[in-house]
Amino acid sequence: MPRDDRAPKTDAPVFEGAERLQKVLAAAGVGSRRACEDLIFRRRVTVNGRVAQLGDRADPTHDVIHVDGERLQADNRLVYLAMNKPRGVVSTMADEKGRAALSDFLGNRVEQRVYHVGRLDADSEGLLLLTNDGTLAHRLMHPSYGVSKTYLCEVAGPIPRNLGRRLAAGIELEDGPVTVDSFKVVDTLGKTAQVELTLHEGRKHIVRRLLGEVGHPVARLVRTSIGPIRLGDLRAGRTRRLTNAEVAALFKAVGD
Repeated sequence: MPRDDRAPKTDAPVFEGAERLQKVLAAAGVGSRRACEDLIFRRRVTVNGRVAQLGDRADPTHDVIHVDGERLQADNRLVYLAMNKPRGVVSTMADEKGRAALSDFLGNRVEQRVYHVGRLDADSEGLLLLTNDGTLAHRLMHPSYGVSKTYLCEVAGPIPRNLGRRLAAGIELEDGPVTVDSFKVVDTLGKTAQVELTLHEGRKHIVRRLLGEVGHPVARLVRTSIGPIRLGDLRAGRTRRLTNAEVAALFKAVGD
């Protein structure tokens, strides 16, 4: 029989809806119940920061569970969606002026009430995250967590060779300086160009204002990523659920 060198059991709150930890893990798709028991035995699972033991119970609606350092999303009441917002749609769930809004593209497929994480102006398009997880939404939007966002823009050209260096050094706007993490020219289309830039800013119209300030007004703007989540080939107006791995990556991006 292998030596049981697990950490001594410590007192921890057990919520009323708690179930055997291996059952919670299996229900979240980690593996079979036997495989999940092995993960617990090998000290690869923590609950609320404490190394779990066989026999522990957990409630996924209250407890924070990590497997191999990655947060587990086991509460089925929480919803995480990626949407490709079309141009001309306002970033609200419903619009009192009757304009096309985000809820128009959800239909009856999502029972829970969700909220958009940040926004894109009506003339912009691309990736939006929707969730009912207020804690994660707050962290994704708060500037102190520095979650990166990448945009593909069609701008007035030509693009000078030193523009990337200028943007990386910082451009002064009316509400303060802004710098980009990366910048590249994707394509040149006659008098216009496609450029891609990544930054950690969330100020209103920041990309349009930034590129306009350096003489390259934006004709089209598509957000292609938020942190680890990519727009990919998701078609305009379509929504998909994030995978467990993507949700875990989002929590990791905000330090959880």
